[in-house]
Amino acid sequence: MPADAPPMDGLLRPAGLDGVTEACLPSPCVQNHAANLALLADGSLACVWFGGTMEGASDICVHLSRLAPGAAGWSPAERMSGDPARSEQNPVLFTAPDGRVWLIWTAQRAGNQDTAIVRRRISADGGLSFGPEEVFIDTAGTFVRQPVVVTAAGTWLLPIFRCRTVPGVKWSGDNDDSAVLRSTDGGATWATIDVPASTGCVHMNIVDLGEGGLVAVFRSRWADAVYLSRSFDDGRNWSAPEPTDVPNNNSSIQMIRLSSGALAMVCNPIGAAEDTARRVSLYDEIEDEDDAVETVSAEPSSQGRKAFWGTPRAPLSILLSDDGGRSWPARLDLATGDGYCLTNNSVDGLNREFSYPSVVEGADGTIHVAFTHHRRAIRHMRVTERMIRGE
Repeated sequence: MPADAPPMDGLLRPAGLDGVTEACLPSPCVQNHAANLALLADGSLACVWFGGTMEGASDICVHLSRLAPGAAGWSPAERMSGDPARSEQNPVLFTAPDGRVWLIWTAQRAGNQDTAIVRRRISADGGLSFGPEEVFIDTAGTFVRQPVVVTAAGTWLLPIFRCRTVPGVKWSGDNDDSAVLRSTDGGATWATIDVPASTGCVHMNIVDLGEGGLVAVFRSRWADAVYLSRSFDDGRNWSAPEPTDVPNNNSSIQMIRLSSGALAMVCNPIGAAEDTARRVSLYDEIEDEDDAVETVSAEPSSQGRKAFWGTPRAPLSILLSDDGGRSWPARLDLATGDGYCLTNNSVDGLNREFSYPSVVEGADGTIHVAFTHHRRAIRHMRVTERMIRGE
């Protein structure tokens, strides 16, 4: 591991920031990426992510670790999936109102996100053990990244994004858009709600503001800004996403509402305008013998734009908003560096990104953040709202 990160033994240690503790989760994999955190009924903090040799490779699968209340460190990684023909990515945990814990994730062929389907396993014992794998969404090209939200009215909302391609052209993200799966019967059936004018806006993250009001933020394929949309009717309709004043680098973000009422968002607040180097695509290092298209098309998307890959993924910062996402004046940088991500190579230690954050708030007010450290480890940090505000 790089000198600026703790060993991957899961033990909590003081971090370089005053009052902050951190750990790197145990994993047998050379590459670990795309963490998602969840609080379980017994008070444990659970984290899921994908690991293997490189994103898109067929050995990429889902792993899970737990941090029990009062424990000194995280448990050894438990492998949760293992399809030898697909790259299994972007796992998410969700505790349903009935106490069952859902684990959902994507499964794609090599670097072709337009082939992805969504699978799930369900736990009936609070996340201690999980039932068999099953297909949850079989529509090719469906991707998840953010958890299910249960609104005050009891409606379930699962944000998805759809990896669309032009026939004969390899997926590169140019035509991706967002939608919401909405259920009023506890997840038994789902209606698809399109987010209007959302091409290029992905990783939709929904937060319930109460009284039927919802706010959502998006990652931008154009690497320009975090986008924001609102719903005022319990998720039946959404406004077209509009750019905020927070930059985005075409990398994942996550937002929650704290017990204080403030919104906390973790992201890389940097845009492509600050760096011109770019990659051909996210999967330009993955061989795909079954794909007849050898290169990514240079043709523009239906919106006349190309997804921008390669903007540095650093710093990794947590921001606060006290006005429902209209402004983000408070900021704390959790990890800094050059954020080099023109390669996904973890074997040779070439990637230096801090990315793909997840954030939850514990019952005691502690804010937990997990994120990718150099595509090598999942790093967990604990902060407080006062620290972010500089108090």
